[in-house]
Amino acid sequence: MKQLVVISGKGGTGKTVMTGALSALAQNSVMADCDVDAADLHLLLAPEIKERHEFRSGVTACTDLSKCTGCGMCRDLCRFDAVNEDYSIDPVSCEGCAFCSFACPAGAIEMKENVSGEWFVSDTRFGPLVHARLGIAEENSGKLVALVRKKAKEIAEKNEAGWVIIDGSPGIGCPVIASLSGVDMALVVTEPTLSGLHDADRVIQVAKHFGVLVVLVINKYDLNHEMAGKIEEYCRQNGIKCIGKIPFDTSVVNAVVEGKTIPEYTGTKIKNTVAEIWAKIQANVI
Repeated sequence: MKQLVVISGKGGTGKTVMTGALSALAQNSVMADCDVDAADLHLLLAPEIKERHEFRSGVTACTDLSKCTGCGMCRDLCRFDAVNEDYSIDPVSCEGCAFCSFACPAGAIEMKENVSGEWFVSDTRFGPLVHARLGIAEENSGKLVALVRKKAKEIAEKNEAGWVIIDGSPGIGCPVIASLSGVDMALVVTEPTLSGLHDADRVIQVAKHFGVLVVLVINKYDLNHEMAGKIEEYCRQNGIKCIGKIPFDTSVVNAVVEGKTIPEYTGTKIKNTVAEIWAKIQANVI
């Protein structure tokens, strides 16, 4: 079993569209959407949810007002102004530091675990999909990504799947690091812009730090041939294989609107290009 993560360094490069295309081309694979802050792979794969689980992470203070003596110590000590006038706790303001619960002389404040989101195991037309939804303004996205990846790997091992295809988050933060660790290859999808090159370089350096094999694809390369050439030169100088250049194709938008991947949509001209990229991925990993 091989694990492939598709990352981008920035949003809007076509990372999820590429992940969906590879999911359609792979045989006997398991997909994992690790962009838990803004998951959207389900829009292409139309999953049927089979399992739904709560994701619990972090704690919030909660006052048992029947035990509270009204001494005011919690309000005096809280640096986040999370204690209301009646000594109840504002869950939005509470940072979960637990100082008030330790200091309360009456033992009236308890730290309760938060329900921070949900994660799902679903069936799709291409195989199982493990995906998640982190709550608004909730933390520990890296922990949720690790959970999604662990479950996807378990399903892949049980099904004797050949691939786990991971849709990573944009950027270089905690969810990206959690998506990268331990994979066999990272496919970086970039665009022919200065910011595309800059952010691709950042995520490539993160991947190299973890010893992950990196390959790169330039999406919509023909919109800026000069910048696409600079990205190819960057790859040559840094020992990165540029395994594909995808031309701009308006039919991709039509495919997304219809909820189809590139290989499924008959009107797209880039189907063969994507198939060649998948073949090169297999050749470099296996």
